[in-house]
Amino acid sequence: MRLPARLAAARTPTRPLRAVPVGVQGAFALALTAQLLWYGFAPTPSSERHALPPAPPVSLLRVSAFGEPAALARAGTLWLQYFDQQPGHSVPYRELDYGRLRAWLDRWLMLAPTSEYPLSLAVRLYGQVSDPSRQRIMLDFVHEAFLEDPGARWRWLAESTLLAKHRLEDLDLALRYARDLAEHTEGMDVPYWARDLQILLLEDMGEYEAARILIGGLLASGEIEDPREVRFLERRLEALSQGE
Repeated sequence: MRLPARLAAARTPTRPLRAVPVGVQGAFALALTAQLLWYGFAPTPSSERHALPPAPPVSLLRVSAFGEPAALARAGTLWLQYFDQQPGHSVPYRELDYGRLRAWLDRWLMLAPTSEYPLSLAVRLYGQVSDPSRQRIMLDFVHEAFLEDPGARWRWLAESTLLAKHRLEDLDLALRYARDLAEHTEGMDVPYWARDLQILLLEDMGEYEAARILIGGLLASGEIEDPREVRFLERRLEALSQGE
């Protein structure tokens, strides 16, 4: 049966293989052979764990950023966050070199000082590992970062204070953080619960007299204008007096 002329014209003509130039056939054969050899002799993906490399100088990272340090910091922080996910392995955080980890977090924070991502990772991810020495490294990193910019980073030191109290059970360290938090944020727009953490810690440590003196000094200074904070301090002072 013959096809209609319109359909016959639309058919794509098929040429025999011998019509293809010899050079084209040879190039195709070489490309196919090279591809087969590549897959046949290529090394299998390594399943060996890789250690976290040392952090380079921040000056080198700035040069590598090509004028976009914040963008490099975001990409670098993501790379660091997922470094534990390696081909064939999931590396536990407690097996990472926390000295190098801290250095990387510090580099990314220096490139993007307004970013809170490195501080968040330090407190909420790496600081949660069940290893006190590694936790202390992360808390110390957050504490130093806070001292550089208390007004923007107070919340991370507040979380570090609670972490030191409840996870490390180190009330002395928690109190040191709480005192720095109160001292370095004086006059700033910081909620009173954060500034007054030291009062609760003094109570937990049984330092009731010190807590009363601190509260009395805060109330007498006249610097506290928030009525909610005043009521909180007055209730704490009354509770301490009744407890005695």
